Amino acid sequence: MTVDEDAAAKVRDDMAAIGVEVSDIALKDVILPGDMREILNQVVSAEKQAEANVIRRREETNATRSLLNTAKVMAENPVMLRLKELEALEAIAGKVERLTVHNGTGGLLNDLVKLRD
Repeated sequence: MTVDEDAAAKVRDDMAAIGVEVSDIALKDVILPGDMREILNQVVSAEKQAEANVIRRREETNATRSLLNTAKVMAENPVMLRLKELEALEAIAGKVERLTVHNGTGGLLNDLVKLRD
């Protein structure tokens, strides 16, 4: 960042008057008044939040698209649907301390999805 040439010329002239030659002038740190600093922080925060929302929406769209693709595969392939059901049953059974099945496991497993008429 460069300092305005008029300001730089003024500083060079003032310093030359006391025998100091100024070669470069650079802006090192800017201290803003409290109100301006707060407003700038709010602007930066709003921009970051907007960026995060865009990323979140993009990820939600990708997840929804993936679910749709999975649903299409399941609708077209009953064996794949059956495998997913068995995976879900396995996950549920893994979290249950005791599982009581009435009428045998045949009814539990066969009635979930019919692969054939």
